[in-house]
Amino acid sequence: MTIQDFLPSADTSNTPVTAPQASDNDKTAPERELIKHTLIGSPKAVKSTIRVLHQLRYAEISDWSPQVPTGNTGEVMSILIRSILVQ
Repeated sequence: MTIQDFLPSADTSNTPVTAPQASDNDKTAPERELIKHTLIGSPKAVKSTIRVLHQLRYAEISDWSPQVPTGNTGEVMSILIRSILVQ
């Protein structure tokens, strides 16, 4: 796996669907947006952080991408993309 695997492709099957726009009367209606979390560090540190976030019930371990070498010795990266409600 390479960093290219994390870049958007022409495939639209993962295109986020946003909530309907708020009417003029209701400007506080939430909508969904993607947020991307990137962990970069030693394999041990990245794995440990993923476990802590799982224990905090923020994300399942399987939601994270596999660890990918960054090109720096002893350093990997893992990414989590989530859809959140934004007011």
